[in-house]
Amino acid sequence: MTEPPAKSWPPCGAMSFESFMRAALFDPQHGYYSRQILTVGAKGDFATATTLSSTLARAIGDWVMTQHRTKNLPLNLIEIGAGDGSLARHLLKSLPLWTRLKCKYHIVETSAPLRQQQAKRLSRKVRWFDSPKDALTSCGGEAIIFHNELVDAFPVRRFEKKEEGWEECWIELGSQGKREYTCPSSPLPASSAFDQGYQTGQRIEVLESYQTWLKEWLPDWKRGEMLTIDYGDPIERLYHRRPKGTLRAYLFHQTLSGMDIYQNPGRQDMTSDVNFTDLANWGNSLGLQNAPLQTQADFIRKFASDSLEDQYLLDESGPGKEFKVLHQSKR
Repeated sequence: MTEPPAKSWPPCGAMSFESFMRAALFDPQHGYYSRQILTVGAKGDFATATTLSSTLARAIGDWVMTQHRTKNLPLNLIEIGAGDGSLARHLLKSLPLWTRLKCKYHIVETSAPLRQQQAKRLSRKVRWFDSPKDALTSCGGEAIIFHNELVDAFPVRRFEKKEEGWEECWIELGSQGKREYTCPSSPLPASSAFDQGYQTGQRIEVLESYQTWLKEWLPDWKRGEMLTIDYGDPIERLYHRRPKGTLRAYLFHQTLSGMDIYQNPGRQDMTSDVNFTDLANWGNSLGLQNAPLQTQADFIRKFASDSLEDQYLLDESGPGKEFKVLHQSKR
């Protein structure tokens, strides 16, 4: 099936779910990240670890210094998707003064409202870029890269297991209401989720857009290390007791699911849990080396205090275990 071009807002007509999510988040005039998001944290639609505490930033700063010393890497830092700038501000403050003076900090950010938030918090030494490719060109291809809660914002393709096999989820929006339906899709994208033997009716999400994005700039990365921090799991645990998948939306810290995710296109965040098995497999196929996956709790433990915020980030029944840390190398 072919999709009609978007001619109005909100998006209307029949389209794949991925196309709907891309428009809702990144439409140049109406998308949530392009125009509607104002800030991250208590006053926004969601909070991140870096808006709650400086602990994650200090842990990343320590990781940066370890990569710099042990791999003989220049202090070219690239943060992709910097939120409100809290991570950059706390990370730079955590570095020794002499290191901070030598460090070149690059932010890749496509959201104009978030760039404004970042500029208010950061010094003029920080440079902004529209793409990782541009930032890597500025670094001569050698860089230490990291991002926190970036991957979960990529548009996903949704699939449902039928008796005949996997079918892709589509949505029809119009004056008569909303309707979800599925259509056969061939070939299926590369994902570990299709090999798990799920029951009929299971829904999954595939971050093919992230894989495509990675392929676009990875050839320009000559050498370095990358840290990916996000909520998710290896595929063996990702959909445990989640027959409808992991997709949801956030509006003023309220979680929306089911058909409610179509109520406020462009005015809410939309997200799904990250399949870290896919990220590791895709990276490996593109020449990256993967270190063992860590939980956020293990990554930040030695930097955490007794504060309520840090204990929340360490909580093994919550963020401490839900968030994972993937370290990948380009050599």
